[in-house]
Amino acid sequence: MDFLNRLRSLARRCWPWLRIPFWIGMGLLFGFVLPYTLVLNKRVQDRFNDLVFAVPTRVYARPLPLAADMPMTPAALELELTFAGYSNDGHGQVAGSWAKQGTRYTITSRGYAGPDGGELPKRIRVTLGKGIVQSVQDAASNRTIALAHLDPARIATLYGASQEERRFVHLADVPPLLLSGLQAVEDRDFKHHIGIDFSAIMRAAVANLRAGHTVQGGSTLTQQLVRNLFLSRDQNFTRKLNEALMSLLLEAHYSKGRILEAYVNDVFLGQQGGQAVHGFAAASEFYFGRRLEDLRPQEIALLVGMVKGPSYYDPRRSPERALARRNLVLQEFATTGLLSAAQLNAAQAAPLDIVSNGQLPHNRFPAFMQLVRTQITADFDDETLSQGNLSIFTTLDPAAQLYTEQAITETMKSLGRRADPLQAAAVVTDAKTGSVLAVVGSKIPGEQGFNRALDARRPIGSTVKPFVYLVALTQPERWNLASLLDDSPISMRQPDGSMWTPQNDDNQSHGQLPMVDALAKSWNLATIHMGLQVGLPRIKAFLESFGLTDVNPSPSLLIGAIDLAPLQLAQLYQYIAADGHALPLVAVRGVVDGNGRTIKRYQVQGGSGEYQEAVRLTTWAMQQVALYGTASSIGNSGLAWLHAAGKTGTSNDTRDSWFAGFTGEHLAVFWMGRDDNKSTGLFGATGALRAWRDLFAKLPTRPLSTATADGLEMAWINPSDGKRTEPQCEGARQFPVIAGTLSTDTEGCFWQGVQSLFGGGHPAPAGSAAPGATDIPIRN
Repeated sequence: MDFLNRLRSLARRCWPWLRIPFWIGMGLLFGFVLPYTLVLNKRVQDRFNDLVFAVPTRVYARPLPLAADMPMTPAALELELTFAGYSNDGHGQVAGSWAKQGTRYTITSRGYAGPDGGELPKRIRVTLGKGIVQSVQDAASNRTIALAHLDPARIATLYGASQEERRFVHLADVPPLLLSGLQAVEDRDFKHHIGIDFSAIMRAAVANLRAGHTVQGGSTLTQQLVRNLFLSRDQNFTRKLNEALMSLLLEAHYSKGRILEAYVNDVFLGQQGGQAVHGFAAASEFYFGRRLEDLRPQEIALLVGMVKGPSYYDPRRSPERALARRNLVLQEFATTGLLSAAQLNAAQAAPLDIVSNGQLPHNRFPAFMQLVRTQITADFDDETLSQGNLSIFTTLDPAAQLYTEQAITETMKSLGRRADPLQAAAVVTDAKTGSVLAVVGSKIPGEQGFNRALDARRPIGSTVKPFVYLVALTQPERWNLASLLDDSPISMRQPDGSMWTPQNDDNQSHGQLPMVDALAKSWNLATIHMGLQVGLPRIKAFLESFGLTDVNPSPSLLIGAIDLAPLQLAQLYQYIAADGHALPLVAVRGVVDGNGRTIKRYQVQGGSGEYQEAVRLTTWAMQQVALYGTASSIGNSGLAWLHAAGKTGTSNDTRDSWFAGFTGEHLAVFWMGRDDNKSTGLFGATGALRAWRDLFAKLPTRPLSTATADGLEMAWINPSDGKRTEPQCEGARQFPVIAGTLSTDTEGCFWQGVQSLFGGGHPAPAGSAAPGATDIPIRN
């Protein structure tokens, strides 16, 4: 009681001195601090309650299928693995890694959820040999696997304005070592403090005073999160006060678990150009190419250690510094009982194992991505794509794309200084399905800007001819590949009164010759004579059935006076490569949301096919183009085994060089020219065809069949009269014809001999020599 009396007496004596500061303090408390705290409180609650991390949309290539007898080379497989962020660690035991022993690869996939269901992670052994996959086995049981898929490579990211890379993860899916280790290193009293850890602040102050500079921080995980979500990096009193107040408010309203989950998904852990990496899940993919739950202790320690300074401890720029920091964090893990001594030693002895290419591709293949955007904009707007946490699965084949880029680069190098003003474009598709596997829009890989593959419409030259012949072959009662065509000179008056006098490339005419030779040698005059007989309206209507517009039905159309982009020409050739099925070219397989649910699937349903016998005859004729015609460099090279079908094309004054050709699995269209439309000095065979050959010298593919196709039969024919004959007869040649369309009557050699005795024998028709026995220069 005496104490209280003395206290009241002291207060009465001091009150005159404390009265003014007291009321000023109360005024500040109720007039500023309390209202300001209420404002901050609303800001904290509104922001945190509505906290939705904008996760960008990721774009993926197609999953790599692996099955016995599938074409595959070691170089292509290793390229696919590297591009998908797999690391060759010599063991292939952790997700996203592989090892090689001779021709056997041990691969541990990461699994994925795709529009077709996806696949769980698995460890497989893949044996290669003779250009194909010999076997695929489960690594644990040695059981044969009929078909496996590796998770697809990420090829682009559709970012919003913030350019932030994230991969949201729930706290339950975070490795326990990461959560415990993060608290052990950054905030040991996280579970007990109220947002500010006064003991940590005191420890840091003492440590810093002893060192004479800042060596230790005292901020909690809550303060770090507040700093990232609400505040700038300015070092001033106002910012520190706001940080302290907001941390207290955050802790007052939300559980430790929710705060920690937000921190795990928001912490800044690196930068690539203008793209910031936020959250441990995104950082796991960026630095290790693997999912967060697949990380090893040393990898978790590296990410935890980088929290202190992502740029300073960047393992790509400063590997020694990052290694030292990682090992220090591992020691902290062991000190706090998170790792045993054996685990510590093993983890500290391990290399950093950082993947060389961080998985943050913004737009690695801009030409292909333009096609993707074109095909999905009808279903998704830009805002949804950039912030919708979607996964777009495309048809891109990384090996086909990279090998196509390399083919153009190597061809340009081989042309020397002539290549300086040149440009190039290419489109590669799956010959049977119409899936677009690669798009190159410039001779410089990855160049942004004008996409020549989609937007450069140029005269296609003789690459139009297979379609002229195909329309003729749909009338088997009138035309077949042995039909003689007239290659004599022609002169026609044009609507403006001038004369149109086309020429063959060698400026000669070749008389009467079989249709297949006219196509193989690409003789213009024979094609024009035949096309006029078939009818320009029929040919125009056929081309327009593929969606082409403004097809000018003038005779010059028959030799390539039509402007198309490489993608459009690929669409035309897809019809032939797909055996008469008009398949649209598709670059997107499907779209999956953040929960792995398919929300859109893009599928092509092929019909029963049209004019298939005529298409098969045209394919056989195009195989002769590659055997003894204008593309004979294929047949004369190491690619003869492909039995490829193709056609060269050259526009007037050698302004454009084209080649379109397909194997049993792939179709590829190449174009070379100049943006100013001046002469290149290149023919189809000396420019675009060279790039095509370079591509298929590397790209695993299947050969095109040489067996007689369904609906056809092989017949020995005397081209001079178009009748069946015997193989030993003079001038006899074997052609495929549509079964049942040629008379079964066979003309023997007896009457041929009688006629020759009296001088009535028919001379061997032009072009009837054995394939390849020609001295005519090949240019078209």
